[in-house]
Amino acid sequence: MAGSLERDSRTVSLMTMASRVTGLVREAAMSRLFGMSAYTDAFFFAFQLPNLFRRLFGEGALSAAFLPEYARLDRDDPASARALSAMVFGRFALGMTALAAVGIVLLLAVDGLLDRQDAELVQELMAIMLPYMPLVCLVALAGAVLHVRGVFAPTAAAPIILNLGMVAGAFAGARMHGVDGPSAFRAIAWAVLVAGIVQVAWSAWALRRAGAWPGGRTDAAAASFRTVLTRFGPTALGLGVLQLNTFVDSLIASWPSVVGPTILGFEYPLTAGAQTTLNFAQRLYEFPLGVFGIAIATAIFPRLAAAKDDEAFGDILRRGIRLTVFIGVGAGTGLMLVAIPLTATAFQGAAFTPEDTQRVAAALLAYAPAIWAYSANHVFTRAFYSRGDMRTPLRVSLVMVCMNLALNLALIWTPLQETGLAWSTAFCAVVQCVVLARILRIRHGQGVDATVLRSALRSILCAVVMAAVLWGVDRMVDLGDAWSARAIELAILTTTGGLAYLGCGAMLRMPEMKWALGRSA
Repeated sequence: MAGSLERDSRTVSLMTMASRVTGLVREAAMSRLFGMSAYTDAFFFAFQLPNLFRRLFGEGALSAAFLPEYARLDRDDPASARALSAMVFGRFALGMTALAAVGIVLLLAVDGLLDRQDAELVQELMAIMLPYMPLVCLVALAGAVLHVRGVFAPTAAAPIILNLGMVAGAFAGARMHGVDGPSAFRAIAWAVLVAGIVQVAWSAWALRRAGAWPGGRTDAAAASFRTVLTRFGPTALGLGVLQLNTFVDSLIASWPSVVGPTILGFEYPLTAGAQTTLNFAQRLYEFPLGVFGIAIATAIFPRLAAAKDDEAFGDILRRGIRLTVFIGVGAGTGLMLVAIPLTATAFQGAAFTPEDTQRVAAALLAYAPAIWAYSANHVFTRAFYSRGDMRTPLRVSLVMVCMNLALNLALIWTPLQETGLAWSTAFCAVVQCVVLARILRIRHGQGVDATVLRSALRSILCAVVMAAVLWGVDRMVDLGDAWSARAIELAILTTTGGLAYLGCGAMLRMPEMKWALGRSA
């Protein structure tokens, strides 16, 4: 079983990394072709809607309610498990399709009422991409079934299909319609829909290959379906509030493009390109977060849930926190130090100017210091879940939503502008981490202790050493402004910085070094 776990983890990590790389290729293509404009803001804002429903229904509340019941039936009564998946797939597909249809009708109903071209583009793009919503949610449900069967690669590979489809749509749209108008973005929106259809076909093939094709009807499946619905409602309500926060953040950043340059008669402080700026910066910091941070939290969850006593629970939790902080501090510090060359190498060229690079790098500089906190929050949240406490993380998150919104509305009026949204996100992540750690310590007597604090201080020391080394290397290396020169310089900086960080960790004999490699301390 241990070998299987290691093999599955390695498969998911590799596919996740491939997905992140193709995601960066997607953003690089769009940045070079279209730069940062009201049109790119409009597209990224419109794309938020199906993504929000994917997180809420496909990967959030419904998967959380469905997977335990399916896993239980698959173990005890495989025929009922297939019947349950058929019921969930069928009714959920019908409901989500109806919801998408209502959304399209409403969008078409306001056609002609909007007097801004950018707002009309958002409306049109949303109408095109809304059918992607039920498709991507079905893909997520298929992934839950496959995970129970021990099949991970097809689900992890599904985002690659979307990324490559959007890249193809971007180049096709630019070639057919040019890069200066909105028509190219319509092509990308249609590419999203086509990619969703391909993802569903890919997932259906994987289900058949795994012998998990939905079908049949049993009394046990009907009872389990009622259990799924009972669990789904409260979870969806809680997650809906959190996803609303993401949507409001996007609306704040996209206001100049979606609504107009004023608000309540005052000139709005943000300009076109704000949403695109944050989107590109998020893609860069989410790379280490997705590949390492969330992966650690995912791996630690079943171990926390299976812990036989408080001592075992505490040992697993502290180990997870220490590893998360070690990787997060290193990744965050590294991103801060190479923010400009990384952004320039990834995005700069053609329509994406050096000024745009500075703008995205400033947002990345704000997000990066809290990578350790974003990752640790996933670990702490799963620690509460493993103890059967679903409410505490939700309540803390709701408070953070209010704090984040207040900070957003205050900071955008300062010289920080859209970068203020990034600083607000980072600050709230750190506060949330501290609060969750404190509550966990009070209620369960486990979590952050002297060993965790010592490990964090050593990680910070390694980060200081890395910063000093990179400062010296950066002063010596200047290969020019050509893309190849920037790429080589970035490779030198990241390699040198990584070796300095890991070398310092080795000199301090930090066990996190071995843990990161999957070895026992």
